[in-house]
This record gives sequence, C-alpha cells and structure tokens, in this order.
Amino acid sequence: MEAPLQTEMVELVPNGKHSEGLLPVVTPMARNQRIEDPTGSCIEGKSFLQKSLSKEPTFTDFEGKTSFGMSVFNLSNAIMGSGILGLAYAMANTGIILFLFLLTAVALLSSYSIHLLLKSSGVVGIRAYEQLGYRAFGTPGKLAAALAITLQNIGAMSSYLYIIKSELPLVIQTFLNLEEKTSDWYMNGNYLVILVSVIVILPLALMRQLGYLGYSSGFSLSCMVFFLIAVIYKKFHVPCPLPPNFSNTTGNFSHVEVMEEKVQLQVEPEAAAFCTPSYFTLNSQTAYTIPIMAFAFVCHPEVLPIYTELKDPSKKKMQHISNLSIAVMYVMYFLAALFGYLSFYDGVESELLHTYSKVDPFDVLILCVRVAVLTAVTLTVPIVLFPVRRAIQQMLFPNQEFSWLRHVVIAFSLLTCINLLVIFAPNILGIFGVIGATSAPCLIFIFPAIFYFRIMPTEKEPARSTPKILALCFAVLGFLLMTMSLSFIIIDWASGNSRHGGNH
Repeated sequence: MEAPLQTEMVELVPNGKHSEGLLPVVTPMARNQRIEDPTGSCIEGKSFLQKSLSKEPTFTDFEGKTSFGMSVFNLSNAIMGSGILGLAYAMANTGIILFLFLLTAVALLSSYSIHLLLKSSGVVGIRAYEQLGYRAFGTPGKLAAALAITLQNIGAMSSYLYIIKSELPLVIQTFLNLEEKTSDWYMNGNYLVILVSVIVILPLALMRQLGYLGYSSGFSLSCMVFFLIAVIYKKFHVPCPLPPNFSNTTGNFSHVEVMEEKVQLQVEPEAAAFCTPSYFTLNSQTAYTIPIMAFAFVCHPEVLPIYTELKDPSKKKMQHISNLSIAVMYVMYFLAALFGYLSFYDGVESELLHTYSKVDPFDVLILCVRVAVLTAVTLTVPIVLFPVRRAIQQMLFPNQEFSWLRHVVIAFSLLTCINLLVIFAPNILGIFGVIGATSAPCLIFIFPAIFYFRIMPTEKEPARSTPKILALCFAVLGFLLMTMSLSFIIIDWASGNSRHGGNH
C-alpha cells in the first residue's frame, strides 16, 4: 500500500475500495478542488463523489447536496434515541452532581474523538470508518471497525425496537380504554414490532441516500423535544411519594391536586427522605451509568457518511455540525434526566417512559408522549441501519458495484435478526449496559485515537508530539472505561443484584 501524499484529502482511495489496483490519479490544480478518481465504488454514502476529466460523475448516485441544517438534524437524530430514556435511571444511581460531571466529560470526549476522525479522514481522503481502520491496520483494522459498528448499531436498533415492543401495546390499550391487557394479537408487542418493521422501517431503510432522511430526522427530533417538555411539565404534577391508589386516577387535574394535598398531609419521615434528591451516589447499579452515557452519545459511524453527503464539505464545517449536535443533545439529555429523576427519585425505572404507568395509565399527555417517542425511535432506525449495512458491505463485498438485490437483502436480513433479538431479549437495561460497555468505548475512544496515531504522518506530527500522546492517552482511557464497566456489569449479573431484570 502506497504511503499517502502529505497534503489534505489527496489519498485517492475511494470509499468502499482498497487501495490496490487503482488506476493512475490526476492531482487537481486547486487545493480546494475535489480529487478525481476514474474508478467506481459501491454506494452507501461513502464516496468523495469526484468527477473525471470528462466532467461526468464517477459515482452515479449523487453529489454532496445535504445542507448544514439537514446535516445537524441527521447527526442529532443519530445521537438521540433510546439513550435519553435511560439517563434518569443513570442519575438515580450517581446523583445529580456526579451525573452532570460524567455527562459533560462524555460529551467533550465525543467531540474530541470526532475531531480525530475528521483529521484522519482529511489526511488520507477516506470518509468511511472501516476504511480508516484498513488504512491504519490493514484488514484486521477494517474488520474490527466494521464489527464494532455492527454491534453498536444493532444494539441501538434493538433498543429502539424494544421500546416499540413495550410501549405500543400500552398506547393501544389506552386508546381502547382497557383496564388490563388482553390476549388479542394487536396487544402483543412481539407482533406489533414485526408489523412496524415491515410497514414503516423497511421502506425507509431501502432508500439509497442518507441525506433524504433529514426531513424524517427533523420530525423525529421534534417528537423528542415534545417528550422533554412533557417530562418537565409532569415533574410538577406527579406527587411524591406516589400513593398506592394513585394509578387509579383518571387524569383529572383537580382530582390530582386533591390527592397531592392529602399526600402532603400524610407524608412520613421515610417518604420525605425518599423524595430528597441525591447529589453523589455509588451502588451496584452505578456500573451501568457510563455505558448508558457512552451509548447515548455514539454517533461516530454516522459522522463520515454525513460528512460525505454534506454540501461544500470541509473539516471545519463538519466539526461545527458535530459540536452543535452534541451541545443540543447534551442540554436535552441533562434536562430529561434531571426532571425524570426528580419526578420519581429512586423509583425511576431503566426506561423512564415506562415509569409513568405507575402514575396514570390513561393520562392523555403521557399517551401523546408515548406516541411521539414511538415515532421518533421508529424514524431513527433507518438512519442507524445505514452504517451497519455499509459495514457488512465492507466486510463481505468490498469491491462490488451497487446492487439493489444486495441492498434489499442486507436490510431485510438485519431487520429480521434484530426483531428476533428484541422478541427474546429480557430487558432494555442489558442492551444499554453490554453494548455501551463494549462497542461504544471502541467507537468513541479507542479506534479514533489509534487510527489517528497510525494515519497521521510522522513528518507532520512525530510519535512523541503532543497531539499523538493525547490520542494515545485517549485510547488508554477508553480501554480502562471498557474494562471497568464490563467487570462491574459481570459482577452485578453474577451476584443477581440487577433490580430490573424481570421488568417490562
């Protein structure tokens, strides 16, 4: 493999192909002009979309046309997802101050790792995560990156579909005004998740371009904003502690206020202690906190495809998109966790939305929130599926041209496997914990750092330069976090202390 030219974006390895067997290249006259490449490549939003000397597009699918705003929507939607539902549970097991510190640290480290990814891709001219792995370590690096992306995004999609499985029956039950679940098929979460996958998710997943999903991403984000507003609002209408018969109320606010007054008169010292927020907490469930946060901020496999489809792309512009997306999600995450925790304190479940069933199963606002969250996670699945399909393409069909048959078969197979996983998964906390403790640290911390260390030319940055030393420390930090989280989770499982093993 030839050494990369020491200028930005000059390595002519088209995304989706190795560097072997490329035809001679033509160096552009202007520094900012896109590089020309006479070879073809498979789709999945990986290419530079260079043009040949005849001015005809080398890649027949599209050029980067996604606007700054749409790119922010897409990346924010890739970050946002089921992770927001687990953060109140994380706060209950860390305390408010410790949670804020950890959330800030993970957000800043995520931004820094995106900086490393963009810098590495700029040096070698590659905008596919797996191909950065190939450039850094050859086939083993490519396979490791593809495997981590596959595991991470399969875990993410599984958690989204698990929410559909658990929440959609409750929505239907509320619409039908049923006191208890029936045995009808339309009340069975397993059937419903398959139905949603076939009717809604699969058609969106078959689209060729990620940029087109920007509109659904914007709608999905607006649904999660509504969820956040509702969580903040309900904080001031949920009494603490919940009286035993509170779940029998009908959602009448005047009745709720009377109930709150009675609770205030009858509150006991133990209840008062229960309703006092904790600022620093350490227990067996704290082990899930960092994985849940890491899981909530992983968007790195989507960064390079979104960068590829960006109109007038540049590293600075993509970094601004990443920073803005992370900042918006950081604020939403903290507010959702804070007000969710202050609503239920230690009684919050690993899936926040499910906890509101204790309050009033027929609450109209909560019903609307459930519908909004279901819509949001449903529309997020196709975006998360794109990098998984690309990773499979990289592992199994690296030099193949685009094929509709392969495109469809991979999407259908992925959704089938994920549906089977969701149907047989015991709870969502296990998905958050295991995936967040394994593939998430690799994608956020370890891989961007070691790829940067290997790819960045020593002529520009010697091995002992400050940026490379920082990158190595970053990788070591990720490895330590992964080892620590996994060990705590394994110990917790072995001791049988998981409080929510049988829930949902």
